[in-house]
Amino acid sequence: MYDCIIIGAGVVGAATARELSKYNLRIAVLEKGTEVCQGTSKANSAIVHGGYDAAYGTLKGKLNVRGAKLYQKLSKELNFSYDKCGSLVLAFNDEDEKKLEELYENGLKNGVEGLRIIDKDEILNMEPNVSQDVTKALYCSEAGIVCPFNATFAFIENAMDNGVELFLEEKVVNIRKENDYILVGTEKGSEFKTKILINSAGLYSDEIAELAGDKEFKVKPRRGEYRILDKKVSDIVNHVIFTTPTKAGKGVLVSPTVHGNLIVGPTSDPVDDKEDTRTTDKGIEKVDEVALKLVPKLSLNETIRVFAGNRASIEQGDFLIFESKNIKGMLNLGGIDSPGLASSPAIAEEVRDFVSKYIDLTEKNNFIKERQAIPHFNELSDEEKEEILKRNPNYKKIICRCEMITEGEIIEAIHRNAGARTVDGIKRRVRPGSGRCQGGFCGPRILEILSRELDIPVEDILKESQGSNIVVGRTKGVL
Repeated sequence: MYDCIIIGAGVVGAATARELSKYNLRIAVLEKGTEVCQGTSKANSAIVHGGYDAAYGTLKGKLNVRGAKLYQKLSKELNFSYDKCGSLVLAFNDEDEKKLEELYENGLKNGVEGLRIIDKDEILNMEPNVSQDVTKALYCSEAGIVCPFNATFAFIENAMDNGVELFLEEKVVNIRKENDYILVGTEKGSEFKTKILINSAGLYSDEIAELAGDKEFKVKPRRGEYRILDKKVSDIVNHVIFTTPTKAGKGVLVSPTVHGNLIVGPTSDPVDDKEDTRTTDKGIEKVDEVALKLVPKLSLNETIRVFAGNRASIEQGDFLIFESKNIKGMLNLGGIDSPGLASSPAIAEEVRDFVSKYIDLTEKNNFIKERQAIPHFNELSDEEKEEILKRNPNYKKIICRCEMITEGEIIEAIHRNAGARTVDGIKRRVRPGSGRCQGGFCGPRILEILSRELDIPVEDILKESQGSNIVVGRTKGVL
């Protein structure tokens, strides 16, 4: 019997697991994917929004501001990349300037600090490469950028350090109340008993809610398409640069990433299929048009990757956090789209408060607060390199030349809590395949290392999800 089960191991589920792991609870996380962080958390803008956009009085407004503050503390405790670089929303005409005033006033109501409306001279002094047609901008010093993958991995690793159990490839297919517990059944035939159940299933949160008879919301996914630009053009902007938002969303942005690239996008288009993450000519053209309006000197020919991700939007337009009307002790987290990444630590606190209504929470005396990241060998000092090589000679061998990733880093990514089991899982944790060649050189070597370390045939190694095998057979008995 578990005290609490969390369905979904995206950034919200992982942050919730970490928050609850502070207490004397038996906790499990059920994830339908082959790894954690395979849904919306893997494909988004990687922005910790300041909190001025979400309407005052909404959960989004409240939890965005709280979450942004928590990231500053959590990134230090859990050792993941976060940069409070600030953001600029650019205006080009009177209508845009009116919208900036609305955002400014709304942000003040939400409690956002560091908000100012600035004029053209100050904008161009801060960001000389933005359009000369800019008239004003809303500056927010509290906005930042983060690696959504490594934030998720940090949360779940630390949660597991503190006793949380993770079950992968366990798709939940039925939920029912049995006496004083909730029985959760999965597609594989597993059954789990729990006192409290948290539905943090992202794009599939509505389907999980329906298993309990809750039909208060329906996820209507919206697809966002992006470009990633090479590191050699990363210095063109230093802040997150937004266009003025519309009813469709916050609009296209141009932003640095914590890894030194530039990200450009997204679109916001409704799709019927929750797994429809295609990129389209129309979508990328739309991204390009707006991005070049913001930053005319943007070198789009330096694109190294285009991708798309779906967000779990609902018609209510706000986060829905509510207890099931049919199963006491089950909490639904619905409509966790933007700013879900920024809000995730604050959502975790909301879940904690819900759990406390049913269980007397007592803090652990031996809670492990800190987590060490996998060291990136190329960023270490000479003394640190010498020290790590004494302990682990695998750090001598460079596997990814674009990102300068060693075999030691890849091996550690496999054997950590919630370790990598797929090629993309390795990519997200330690970045081989994220550089200019996109895995063209290091891809086969990653396959070999995964096969060796997991002790499974190379034919069974997946790119990501089930059915994404890269090698389908052998020729002449050799790879």
